[in-house]
Amino acid sequence: MVAPRVYQAMAQPVVGHLDPYFFQVVEEVRSLLGYAYSTKNQFNVAVSGTGSAGMETAVANFIEPGEKLALLTNGFFGDRIGEMARRHGGEVVRLAKPWGEPFDPQEARDFIRRERPRVVAFVQAETSTGVYNQAKPICEASREVDALTIADCVTSLGGMPVMVDENGIDIAYSCSQKGLGCPPGLSPVTVSPRALDRLKSRRTPVQSFYLDLQLLDSFYTGHKYHHTASATMFYALREGLAMVAEEGLEARWERHRVNQEAFVAGIEAMGLSMLVPAGHRLWTLNTPRIPEGVDDAKVRQFLLEKYSMEIAGGFGPLAGKVFRIGTMGYSSTAENVQLILQALADALRSVA
Repeated sequence: MVAPRVYQAMAQPVVGHLDPYFFQVVEEVRSLLGYAYSTKNQFNVAVSGTGSAGMETAVANFIEPGEKLALLTNGFFGDRIGEMARRHGGEVVRLAKPWGEPFDPQEARDFIRRERPRVVAFVQAETSTGVYNQAKPICEASREVDALTIADCVTSLGGMPVMVDENGIDIAYSCSQKGLGCPPGLSPVTVSPRALDRLKSRRTPVQSFYLDLQLLDSFYTGHKYHHTASATMFYALREGLAMVAEEGLEARWERHRVNQEAFVAGIEAMGLSMLVPAGHRLWTLNTPRIPEGVDDAKVRQFLLEKYSMEIAGGFGPLAGKVFRIGTMGYSSTAENVQLILQALADALRSVA
């Protein structure tokens, strides 16, 4: 859900993309992103596009043709990183786990040390499965072999600890519409000084003009035209990030944790089980298993028609096997948890 304060912020008059006020908002967003990402990085930008634009920004800027990218994947969005890297000419080597199964830290370390890639990519919060992958062992092994790390934080930013500096993540990207409680349309990206140095020493131009971080920096900080950014979306993101700062990261994380645990307790009381083992679950997105013989499409249609409530189904090998139910951002409240549990129980009774 979009926070009411964000809707109000979006009602402000639209200014041009080269207006001084727009760049004031951009600067406030840059600073607030540092807080949300738990980083001292100064290179924080909001790319005009969804989370997949952030993903492709990371790949396009930090993978050159012929370079090796070591991919740790256990879900749909990990696989998407690999496909983007392949299209940008990267040599992709994979450590793949079954969807919903977390990585063993030592297995991840051994893979990176053996492959010695130029870049390592992983999904911290796998939106397709509900798994939270531990960043620190991946980043530590990457530093050992002088590789940069790319982390997909689309479903963790604003709801779970991302901890860019503490974990040693070099490039992180997210989206505006999940934990930050804004509409889709911007992808917050943060880049470490180490990664910036690597970017400046590229042998070949970034293949994407639109997603070239150095060109984007010349726009956002140098005020040199690059593209027509939406002032309205920046108003929204600034307000969503301000709400994160006002609540405080620790308090916000705790709210998400408590509400997610209440959701799981309710799911288990209904006789259902979770796909992801305890200790590896996202606090923002839940994947309860669909009971045998239940048509997930009918459940989702029932919820939409009776309760005006939309939940998602599974991707790929999890299609028809799990529901994907968000408890994130402005939506993460005890009242909403009770509402979805009651509605889901009603739906399962009605379509059985």
